[in-house]
Amino acid sequence: MTTPEPPTDPRYAALFEPVRIGPLVTKNRFFQVPHCNGMGYRDPSAQAAMRRVKAEGGWGVVCTEEVEIHPTSDVAPFVELRLWDDDDVPALARIAEQIHAGGALAGIELAHNGMHAANLYSRETPLGPAHLPVQSYHPVQARAMSLADVADLRRWHRTAVRRAVAAGYDLVYVYAGHDLAGLQHFLSPRYNQRTDAYGGSPENRMRLLREVLEDSVEEATGRAAVACRLTVDELAGPGGLGRAEIEDVVGALGELPDLWDFVVGAWEDDSNTSRFGPEGEHEDAVRGLKALTTKPVVGVGRFTSPDLMVRQVRDGVLDLVGAARPSIADPFLPEKIRTNRLHTIRECIGCNMCVSGDHTMTPIRCTQNPTMGEEYRRGWHPERVRPKGSEGRVLVVGAGPAGLEAARALGVRGYDVVLAEATRELGGRVTAESRLPGLAAWGRVRDHRELALADLGCVEVYRESRMTVEDALEFGFDHVAVATGATWRRDGVGRRHTHAMPVDPGAEVLTPDDLMAGHRPAGRRVVLFDDDHYYLGGVLAELLGGEGYEVHLVTPASQVSAWTANTLELAKVRRRVAAAGVHVRTDRAVTAVRTGYVETACAWTGATEDLAADAVVLVTARLPTGQDLLDGFDSAVADGRLRSVRGIGDAWAPGTIAMAVWSGRRYAEELDTDLPPNDVVPFRREVTRLSEHP
Repeated sequence: MTTPEPPTDPRYAALFEPVRIGPLVTKNRFFQVPHCNGMGYRDPSAQAAMRRVKAEGGWGVVCTEEVEIHPTSDVAPFVELRLWDDDDVPALARIAEQIHAGGALAGIELAHNGMHAANLYSRETPLGPAHLPVQSYHPVQARAMSLADVADLRRWHRTAVRRAVAAGYDLVYVYAGHDLAGLQHFLSPRYNQRTDAYGGSPENRMRLLREVLEDSVEEATGRAAVACRLTVDELAGPGGLGRAEIEDVVGALGELPDLWDFVVGAWEDDSNTSRFGPEGEHEDAVRGLKALTTKPVVGVGRFTSPDLMVRQVRDGVLDLVGAARPSIADPFLPEKIRTNRLHTIRECIGCNMCVSGDHTMTPIRCTQNPTMGEEYRRGWHPERVRPKGSEGRVLVVGAGPAGLEAARALGVRGYDVVLAEATRELGGRVTAESRLPGLAAWGRVRDHRELALADLGCVEVYRESRMTVEDALEFGFDHVAVATGATWRRDGVGRRHTHAMPVDPGAEVLTPDDLMAGHRPAGRRVVLFDDDHYYLGGVLAELLGGEGYEVHLVTPASQVSAWTANTLELAKVRRRVAAAGVHVRTDRAVTAVRTGYVETACAWTGATEDLAADAVVLVTARLPTGQDLLDGFDSAVADGRLRSVRGIGDAWAPGTIAMAVWSGRRYAEELDTDLPPNDVVPFRREVTRLSEHP
């Protein structure tokens, strides 16, 4: 491994100091902690390419996600890596090989998920410290482990360490965190109800962790380092595993592993979104633990500020700056700090769109970084894009997230680009939504691209420039991308109602666009009908509740903002909405808007109920704008006055901000490219090899 150049700015020199982890020495303090990615055993080459890009970006250590070590640790339907037997080694070896090729040390998080694993695929009996249901609603219980089971677990973990080292990993994890690991379940008095040598006292409850650590160190000695990922506080109240007891654990076991990786609470606590917590919020929970061990400590905090990173190191909170989400938003974050290009960092917005890949069992995606998950499939790279394929001039109409990303990426390719925005502000929906409660960090999507455009001499930005087809043709553009966004419907059409609902002429109906533009209901009683089910319904209810309106949130789903289960926010949304005084009616749909009230119906029985309302806010579906532009440009293409036109982002099909940014990048990648016909799969994929035994 070559020694990197020191940082340009001496203020950040501490971040580029080497750190010894057992037999290893890192090239700097940047540590990509284990994180899931929705690819796992199904897409190992895609994961390998993704991890390699991070290594290229300057991370000193790059880790896998949790890796199941045995069929009794099967978290299907989630798609994680597996190390059940020797057949899994080649896929893991490919990932380690690519991490090394990028210039980083490779870490692997070995995990036995205990009572978190329902073993739906393997059908093996779940194992835990006690006879208790598994941690999901699957109708399955874990069996209290016998001493023979404990011996089996130790052997499985030791074998997994041996296989991981053989696969080329430099650092192997012992996992006891996030309420996802069997070793934490043994530590926690919430789950451990045993009366034998592995239960009761703190010393007994930490016995299995001690033994697995000792086994792992013995197996890895001289060949790899051993890390322990440990929850420092379950945040579960008096009956849970708290900071005081963890201090005893670290005090007793502090010198066993080569590295401690401290996490806070369950996954939803450790990966809190920006809507519910600031950068670096785990500092108080972790501070002081480093003094209990001579071994280095890593932790996370959605770090994007290099000044905060330096303070964590200099104040003795952490030795290594851990990151999952910031490394996803910008795999080249360390290199940009080293070369003093801070203004080019794609700062994580803390939306947890990346987490949704794991929950939906699909390749990871990122709102800020549209190349995330596409490194292998489409050959995209966060910092590089192939040069332009022609001298064509490009007009991008609309400076929302899709238009901004398209103009930026086209400019990097070297195209002559004009970005025309009808309003004074850039950012479109990002700018509007970032003014809502808790969403300020989302403005980084706009800020990053606005700064990037300022560095590109080939991109001109025109504000307050509403373009027509004739304007574009007059200025001689060759290609046009229509990125004019979408507007929220005010007729109730959405998932529940595919046709317009009855609305009295005198009823006040508002949409999210109205509220974000500053309009407010005339009366105090407001019914908000959320048939969108992502964040916006809950955010707008919180906004109006905080402004003193009597808000009734009605949704056909069984939860408020139901899709936020995929971003680890569901319970937090419900608490925040309750704190704003919002009245919630789930499993119910608004069926008609009348003057002074709405008609509603039970989602299951159809039973009707009227609800008083001075105004109604409909958060249902959106309609793309700019169809007239697309039609006009299509005609110009047909008669040869224009080479191509394409709708992108919400103007083509409304979706998430992440989808809009991705659409803009795709347009820039594919311009002047011979695209395959629509009946050809447009990306690379790995297909299962058939067994030799039919």
